[in-house]
Amino acid sequence: MKHTLYSKEHASFLRRRKQRLILVQVLRLGVLALLLGLWELVTACGWVDPFIMSSPSRIAATIASLAADGSLFYHIGVTLWETLAGFAAAVVLGFAVALVLWWSETLRRVLEPYIVVLNALPKIALGPLIIIWFGTGSEAIVFMTILVGLIVAIMHVLSAFIATDPGKLLLMRSMGASKAQILQKLVLPSAYPAVISMLKINVGMAWIGSIMGEYIVSRAGLGYLIVYGGQVFKLDLVMSATFLLCLLAAGMYALVVLLEKILVKNTDA
Repeated sequence: MKHTLYSKEHASFLRRRKQRLILVQVLRLGVLALLLGLWELVTACGWVDPFIMSSPSRIAATIASLAADGSLFYHIGVTLWETLAGFAAAVVLGFAVALVLWWSETLRRVLEPYIVVLNALPKIALGPLIIIWFGTGSEAIVFMTILVGLIVAIMHVLSAFIATDPGKLLLMRSMGASKAQILQKLVLPSAYPAVISMLKINVGMAWIGSIMGEYIVSRAGLGYLIVYGGQVFKLDLVMSATFLLCLLAAGMYALVVLLEKILVKNTDA
């Protein structure tokens, strides 16, 4: 049951909290505007060579040029598809593997050292093998994205499963609960915060994986623009693609935060 009436003290607290949130948002935008303004100023005054550092105005002009010739949304679409596909596959596979390892303690003890080694392995070292296995298309980039995020997903979710309160586990077992019931009623609900945290971390890992893959082998995408811009010394193109990556990564992270708020709201309802 939702309460719509609040005491004066509670209403005052909610109002102050809302004001603080608004202040934080305004200050964030202010800091961003200040940094962009200083960046534009130092390049416009010649204190820093704009060829090396670019500038907000040059970045805006480059993005407008890419949009005008129709290549902007094509490159964004390629990288976005590769990132989302790799992110989704890594999360689903990571959750499934973590579930299997939690279910079988023997299997977990056997495979745990290998998981640790794979997590420590620099994924870029597998680049030549990935090209041989998957060719030079988007499949190789998606696989690299999965590879970067999969072990992170497994370790976070598995750690959350294992960290379930032992007292509650003992209580459910003493009441005759099956392993499936323990998983459904106790382990999964208690692992919810860790799963959300894993999603937030894997947003960044997915972008790292897709751009890393585009560095190795790509014919389109924002990573391709960065590599191409560096090769021909078009640093405005490099900075523009990097700026777009920041926007896309922030938007994807915001969607995960929104999902978290929706789930929390539905849980409290």
